[in-house]
Amino acid sequence: MVNIADILFELCEDDKVYEKDIDLVDAGLLDSYSIIELLSFLEDEGIMIQLTRIDRSKLRTVRGIEELVEEASRAG
Repeated sequence: MVNIADILFELCEDDKVYEKDIDLVDAGLLDSYSIIELLSFLEDEGIMIQLTRIDRSKLRTVRGIEELVEEASRAG
């Protein structure tokens, strides 16, 4: 399984991404462009997350993104 915090660290270059419940958007670590980069990376890893079918609020924390990845992995 991919390590979401490590991916976000590559995108944001900030150790705060290792705090699973920090609001990445409010902290200024995640914006619409970095979300697209994250989703693109996950897609390259075979993990498809369709924005029209998810609770977008889960994209605000590492824990939420991990849940989305787990759900997408189970869905196949």
